[in-house]
Amino acid sequence: MNSTALMNKAADNIRILAASMVEKAKSGHPGGAMGGSDFINLLYAEFLVYDPKNPSWEGRDRYFQDPGHMSPMLYAQLALAGKFSLEDLKQFRQWESVTPGHPELNVERGIENTSGPLGQGHTFAVGAAIAAKFLKTKFGDQMDQTIYAYISDGGIEEEISQGAGRLAGHLGLDNLIMFYDSNHIQLSTPTDEVTSEDTAAKYLAWDWEVLSVDGQNVDQMREALKKAKAVKGKPCLIIGDTIMGKGAVKEDGSNFENQCSTHGTPLSSAGACFDKTIKNLGGNPEDPFAIFPEVAELYAKRAKELEGIVAKRYAAKAEWAAKNPEAAAKMAKWFSGVAPEIDWKAIEQKDNQATRSSSATVLSYLAQHVENMIVASADLSNSDKTDGFLKKTKAMTWDDFSGAFLQVGVAELTMACVCIGMSLHGGVIPACGTFFVFSDYMKPAVRMAALMELPVKFIWTHDAFRVGEDGPTHEPVEQEAQIRLMEKLKNHHGGNSVLVLRPADVNECTVSYKLAMENTKTPTAFILSRQNIKNLPGSSYEQALQTAKGAYVVESDQNPDIVLLASGSEVATLVEGAVLLRKDGIKVRIVSVPSEGLFRSQSAAYQESVLPKGVKRFGLTAGLPVNLEGLVGENGSVWGLESFGFSAPYNVLDEKLGFTGENVYKQVKALF
Repeated sequence: MNSTALMNKAADNIRILAASMVEKAKSGHPGGAMGGSDFINLLYAEFLVYDPKNPSWEGRDRYFQDPGHMSPMLYAQLALAGKFSLEDLKQFRQWESVTPGHPELNVERGIENTSGPLGQGHTFAVGAAIAAKFLKTKFGDQMDQTIYAYISDGGIEEEISQGAGRLAGHLGLDNLIMFYDSNHIQLSTPTDEVTSEDTAAKYLAWDWEVLSVDGQNVDQMREALKKAKAVKGKPCLIIGDTIMGKGAVKEDGSNFENQCSTHGTPLSSAGACFDKTIKNLGGNPEDPFAIFPEVAELYAKRAKELEGIVAKRYAAKAEWAAKNPEAAAKMAKWFSGVAPEIDWKAIEQKDNQATRSSSATVLSYLAQHVENMIVASADLSNSDKTDGFLKKTKAMTWDDFSGAFLQVGVAELTMACVCIGMSLHGGVIPACGTFFVFSDYMKPAVRMAALMELPVKFIWTHDAFRVGEDGPTHEPVEQEAQIRLMEKLKNHHGGNSVLVLRPADVNECTVSYKLAMENTKTPTAFILSRQNIKNLPGSSYEQALQTAKGAYVVESDQNPDIVLLASGSEVATLVEGAVLLRKDGIKVRIVSVPSEGLFRSQSAAYQESVLPKGVKRFGLTAGLPVNLEGLVGENGSVWGLESFGFSAPYNVLDEKLGFTGENVYKQVKALF
């Protein structure tokens, strides 16, 4: 055990570095970082188990930071641990810096998650804890790890904290320990101006163990962490009463702690004196970017301790692997992130089904052939048809994590973030399902998955106004345009940030899953129908393999007069319209466009072979016309839905809203 004086010195060192980073950058959030330094120093100096030489070791503990604005604290801490140089800290928030304003996923440097939107980070931790529990049923003590989370007042206030807290307590995630940095200060007000809840009582009601400590007292926090690690059958929340801007003083040396202004502005702009504060904390304002010799020694000692701890774990792993070679090979493969080998041709689809049903057929097969896939649903498994997976496994429960299905309850954003956390943990392939209209709840998480380039599968069903009788509240219209924008947004490696797939029949659905499972670099979004869809002309698995091109010719007359294009259900409607057009002597080409993003990634020559220049085009979409306007261009028109939907049987809506072969004929004829 380290002395209290030394631990306080190390925490002050983090405070100095954090404040200095923000001061030099002339932007950032110093106050919270200064208050939370005692806990993070204790965690890294005495508790967190990881391998500094092998950061991606699958058996390591994980630390998930929810308040991304407290990045100076994390970077300073990781500098003490040797993951960042002092020069890196000086480049905080600068172009091409490795220390951006909010932490971005970088396991090599010890950052387990991108964080920024409050509430998501600790929910990622819940997902990681679930993944660890699931994997422990396969690999035993190799997954004997603790998942640590750090949350602030803002994260507690975010609505997602209810979903995360409820689910973690319900599942009894005793491998999860969360520190709540309760400094009572927000960006613009003290917390008592916006909330009067009893946070401890709330988490107790969710069946968490709750411990309260002085967040600046290292001895109290050490004892709390020891107790938390000993808790069985429930997660643990440690509420630390901390001080915003700990150690900050004004020019005259008077106290400047607990001020809202230090939350989001450099100390010198907030009303404190930077130089006097650095002196007050034991640093040199002329050279604040420094690590105290005794603190460097503390972390050199911890590195040695970790070397011994990890050596024992590796020895135990080697012994286990020798006795369980198949399991060891499986664990290595799962954590490598390579796509599983699947015999896609073996999946037998029934013709003319809804794509949510053909999705169920694929999921049923995957449940039996992909052991590390976990599927979740937000209380809709029997309607979004993720129960195709569930029927071949079982739901996870607090006392049995061997099942591969997670019933999340009505909590779409929580579900998405939990799946992201599973992906961040590694070793599993997460997917989650709900109605497409409820993707609105999930957009912030989808964006984070895209930013982190995580291969989470989002399965969205009931894709259009054909939801029918439920009416406009449940009928997606603008949602497809929203998610299609993510196909156009590039990630930091230059790829489409999300793969979006709206299959037109059962075989396209199978191939869409093939593409999704082979996509290990980005999230995939499925947009699937509620109602049955007729198979495309000549439909087969082989024909549907063209889905990989994003758009392809389903059928075509020689030298067509018109190209008809659509995705999903509407392609079958185009087929009906083509029959009528051909009776009038109009030569037709029908194009299915399950993924504009994939299509735009093909060569110009291929794109022109599908959509030849100089030929009129007509697009049909059950969403906003903008879905296809980019592909149709000026030499044609798009029939779409420009209003909210209506409550009526879907076949009545098809007729009333013009989604019929007859209207396709009428609209195309108007182009000539």
